[in-house]
Amino acid sequence: MSLVFGIIVGIIVLTILVVTHELGHALVARRYGVRVEEFGIGFPPAAYKKKVKKSFLGKNVDYSINWLPLGGFVKLQGEHDDDKQPGDYGAATFWQKTQILLAGVAVNWLSAVLIFTILAWWGMPPLVANQFTVASDTTTSGKEVKIAGVENDLPAQKSGLKTGDDILSVDGDKIKTPDELTKRLARDKGKTVKIRYSRNGREAVLPVALRSSNDDKRGYLGVSLSQEVLMHSTWSAPIVGVGLTTQLTGITIQGLGQVVYDGLTGLAMKIVPNDQTQQQANQKLATVGNSVGGPVTIFGMLFPAAGEAGGRYVLMIAGLIALSLAVMNILPIPALDGGRWFVTALFRLIKKPLRKDIEEKIHGTGFLVLVVLIILVTISDVGKLFK
Repeated sequence: MSLVFGIIVGIIVLTILVVTHELGHALVARRYGVRVEEFGIGFPPAAYKKKVKKSFLGKNVDYSINWLPLGGFVKLQGEHDDDKQPGDYGAATFWQKTQILLAGVAVNWLSAVLIFTILAWWGMPPLVANQFTVASDTTTSGKEVKIAGVENDLPAQKSGLKTGDDILSVDGDKIKTPDELTKRLARDKGKTVKIRYSRNGREAVLPVALRSSNDDKRGYLGVSLSQEVLMHSTWSAPIVGVGLTTQLTGITIQGLGQVVYDGLTGLAMKIVPNDQTQQQANQKLATVGNSVGGPVTIFGMLFPAAGEAGGRYVLMIAGLIALSLAVMNILPIPALDGGRWFVTALFRLIKKPLRKDIEEKIHGTGFLVLVVLIILVTISDVGKLFK
């Protein structure tokens, strides 16, 4: 049930983020006199379509709800650069085209700012090391120390402790952090201690005989621990929203650069007929595979897990996806917003007309490459699920 719920939540979140992205394009296009022909939620075939004579996006706009619920689209009149009729996108100036193309990126980036602002006020989980905060207006709170995993045939399992239990105290001393519990167990190694825990809202006490040695690094109790830590802001929440989004933007771009570098060097090293080089190439390519996630990861793993953790984590994933959409769409990849702008700017720089056939070949090829990459990432995602 959690899987189905996670998929539904994921589709709704992704659709909202993509539709607002496309709405950014549409609003700026209308501002500069470019006619919006259709605005759709989801992708064709259409389940419902209606032409509205007067709307906030202009006159005689087709609004559609489509069968493939993975985003949305906007169709502008004359979308090729050499379309020059009144109301055509192609008839807009280069600066106007720049604003139209980057409007979607701006909307996604600002959506991330808004989401992280809400989280900063509600309670922000740590996302990265040295996370941006305003120290004078940040308070940190930690929930109970939770058992994340139980080792077989060790004291925790033998005594009846289970994954998901909250550790409240040891011999009456309250436990506040995982590190505090680890130190306390090391101090009492070889002894029998009384552990108070909470399971499904009910508290109980268990006597647990701790191990006297931890040579195998499995712990004196035999558990792995976790704790939900939240950082709260008040007046500085909007500042934290902007600062964290900026920080994560830099990290995302750096991470994408590393993935591309590892992928290209890994492929190049595969050509070298040397066992050590081949092994290094496999490691780089494996790193790329583990770093990239597609629809299966998002809908089959991230959102179901976030849904179980609560609304705060669904919102966090939504913010990260909004930021990823902004970063991906600004890259100079044909068929994406940044790629369309780059191709337009390149032909303007070399002072050559961007003919319709050339534009379609460039972006058509880019789109085909993206589809192939999505298929490969999806296959990789499925492989991860069945490991």
